[in-house]
Amino acid sequence: MQIGKLCIEVESSSKIAFISEPLCIGCGICVKKCPFEAITIINLAKDLGCDVSHRYGPNSFKLHRLPIPRPGQVLGLVGTNGTGKSTALKILAAKLKPNLGRYASPPEWREIVSSFRGSELQNYFTKVIEESLKVVIKPQYVDLVPKQVKGNVGSILRGRGEGEVVEGLIDELELRHLLLREVSELSGGELQRFCIAAACNQKANVIMFDEPSSYLDVRQRIQAANIIRRALQNDNYIVVVEHDLSVLDYLSDFICCLWGKPGAYGVVTTPFSVREGINHFLDGFIPTENLRFRDEALNFKLAVDQDLLEDVQRLHYYEYPEMLKKLGTFSLKVEAGNFSDSEIIVMLGQNGTGKSTFIRMLAGLLTPDNSESLPSFAVSYKPQTISAKFQGTVKELFFAKIRDAYNHPQFQTDVVRPLCLDQVPPNPKP
Repeated sequence: MQIGKLCIEVESSSKIAFISEPLCIGCGICVKKCPFEAITIINLAKDLGCDVSHRYGPNSFKLHRLPIPRPGQVLGLVGTNGTGKSTALKILAAKLKPNLGRYASPPEWREIVSSFRGSELQNYFTKVIEESLKVVIKPQYVDLVPKQVKGNVGSILRGRGEGEVVEGLIDELELRHLLLREVSELSGGELQRFCIAAACNQKANVIMFDEPSSYLDVRQRIQAANIIRRALQNDNYIVVVEHDLSVLDYLSDFICCLWGKPGAYGVVTTPFSVREGINHFLDGFIPTENLRFRDEALNFKLAVDQDLLEDVQRLHYYEYPEMLKKLGTFSLKVEAGNFSDSEIIVMLGQNGTGKSTFIRMLAGLLTPDNSESLPSFAVSYKPQTISAKFQGTVKELFFAKIRDAYNHPQFQTDVVRPLCLDQVPPNPKP
């Protein structure tokens, strides 16, 4: 309580407590006392207070500023997960009306446009409210597309665009052999290519791609990047959210970085050239604002010559026999091989060549067609496609699967905290 006013209010009619941000002095007592670790207090710079573009509710995530798209250029967005990239896309696509931080009494479009007076966003939002912009979004979670779109690949693509353009996209994205296949039967990489084709196939003033390279191999990423670049015209806007910095460099004409506290707030920087934007993100420092948003720079370690490394004693040596597996029209032949502990082996190959099938056979999830049996391995397997099947909270899942490891201090230090698993909201997963 401060000067007779409550800083924290708990009402019986509300499921959550309300914290008055103007009264909060950032002492951190409530953070330590909360038994659910549900409170995070972050001190923000005062000059950010007037730049709030959107806030979802009291004591919830807020986005400061917005990316500035330009006609005839590709805008790239890069930033940590949970800092507002997808929120910014929804606002630019007019799927989400920015409330300028006033969630209790949202402003009208006229006031919103006026708040961006003098910037390129004023003209952009003017076109939005005049409904002169057609916006197409390639979604981030392509695995949810089969729940929203029904039909086969060919009928959907050919029903949305011109003949020559459609056929060109089908060939370049290698979708022709999938034309008669139902969308629900597509793999992750096939769904990604299908969504990119569907987005580029439409006549739109604004095309947005949310993580277009996920599920794609290197060759397919380059093909997708070329197609996205060709969709650019002098009078349309293209915005791309991408974590692969090489693809972002290849695609973009300029870049906006997003920084902040995941799930708490996000800040959009002014546009930079591609080289400057990527370097600023890696350095964790914005020189134009004299602001460091990360304690350490992200550095890529160079490979070390194996001859210079000290010999590592191998305690365990594993062998697997020659294996054959046929799945439909696809057949995989694996030559006999071996591996040992204290080493990391990388399998490199384009999508659809059997990498996941090979791994699943080693893990014991698939049985080889040939009679020779596999040796017994103790395997921990992280699948390519992730689907939430556990009915319960994230912590309950950890306790059910790895209780001892999860409670071990070393596991907390090496895994839980670096991956921010302790900050995952305790909501039940579907």
